[in-house]
Amino acid sequence: MSATAWVLHVDLDQFIAAVEVARHPELRGRPVVVGGNGDPAERAVVATASYEAREFGVRSGLPLRLAAKRCPGAVFLPSDPPAYQEVSDRVMARLREFPVVVEVLGWDEAFLGVATDDQEGLAAEVRRGVAEETGLSCSVGIGDNKLRAKLATGFAKPAGVFRLTRENWWDVMAERPADALWGIGRKTAKKLEEAGWTTVLELAGSDPADLATRFGPRLGPWYRLLAGGIGDAEVSATPYVARSRGRETTFQQDLTDAGAIADQVGVLAGRVAQDVVAEGRPAARVEVKVRFAPFLTHTHSVTLPEPTSDAGAIGRAAREVLGRFELTRPVRLLGVRAEFPR
Repeated sequence: MSATAWVLHVDLDQFIAAVEVARHPELRGRPVVVGGNGDPAERAVVATASYEAREFGVRSGLPLRLAAKRCPGAVFLPSDPPAYQEVSDRVMARLREFPVVVEVLGWDEAFLGVATDDQEGLAAEVRRGVAEETGLSCSVGIGDNKLRAKLATGFAKPAGVFRLTRENWWDVMAERPADALWGIGRKTAKKLEEAGWTTVLELAGSDPADLATRFGPRLGPWYRLLAGGIGDAEVSATPYVARSRGRETTFQQDLTDAGAIADQVGVLAGRVAQDVVAEGRPAARVEVKVRFAPFLTHTHSVTLPEPTSDAGAIGRAAREVLGRFELTRPVRLLGVRAEFPR
């Protein structure tokens, strides 16, 4: 990478909650929780929470009922994906007005590839541009690759700019736990800790062969590279292509009848098949998710004999996968997902 080539990671602060507050200015400064139909008495999970709600321990994925207990004064709002997509599109269009390459990662984040000698100056301009276009706040991470830029944004939040490069990598990251790295979750970090690698520095100094034995020939050595801050520096403007399409339903009353469960899986598979047709790409694999009461989730999947968009084939595959579950507990959620060929 040349001395003037950089990666910036732009992340919209508390995006969904911020969009809702912009639509309802009277909620500014109040704890806001978005998810489901906006009714904490119903079974649904938090899509996002404002910083004020997060102070009470409300996080994405938390059941709404538990969120209401943790933050009794919260305002609950229904999720409105089309509204969030519209704001996201405006943000990404504004980013493309800068002399950068924009790689969209989702509604609320993107990588920017840029050649500049004033990274902080550009980051400030980006923040101003997003605010002028939408009224929303964003944080910007500056890095010499995508990994470092992505991690830098976490230190920039909220509404700031942070630089993380090879020069300050060890000062910032050395003593942090492994799950501070982008790509290592809590479960993997726990396994790494059990094996004796408790910090980023320890993981970076590990034996690649030992990691390969414990975590596989691909993932094991890759964890060591992550710990060294090594990652891809190429930002591509190639449009984001979904890897899968899925549908799921949370039931307000648990399902206990096997026939009813199968019927619901069939309904979801039909909707997924419609999404596959709309996507214009055939499905290569079908996955079924079952969440048993009170909150135990399992998934199984099957590779199709050949990629297909046929609703009948997708439905048969979903029912076949459902047969792999032991339906001995009440079911609170069902999901069906079709994965596209890679």
